[in-house]
Amino acid sequence: MRLLIVDDHAQMRRTVRDLVATNDDVVCEAKDGAEAELAFEALRPDCVIMDVQMHPVGGIAATRQITARHPDARIIVLTQFDDPGLRDSALEAGASGFVTKDNLEALGELIRHSRD
Repeated sequence: MRLLIVDDHAQMRRTVRDLVATNDDVVCEAKDGAEAELAFEALRPDCVIMDVQMHPVGGIAATRQITARHPDARIIVLTQFDDPGLRDSALEAGASGFVTKDNLEALGELIRHSRD
């Protein structure tokens, strides 16, 4: 599986990588939405794990840009904010899932399920 992990905190990227990636996966990382858009074009990942709050380009904007060009892109938004409005914005932007950072087990389950 090809994974793209997008978060402005390197430690969080490592945590997510350790949680979801296997030795057989190809994993790319990006620190903001602009890098995510470029990395998506280069890697064409099976799944993107996208933080929301990043600068200069946030996760919602990057999700919207990626899914506009690649409607079949699978993007799971990972955020510290459990906000229904934010969830709605992410889904409207084209995200296929929404997980809070305090529930990383759910993220692991989503990734495992997509491997089946």
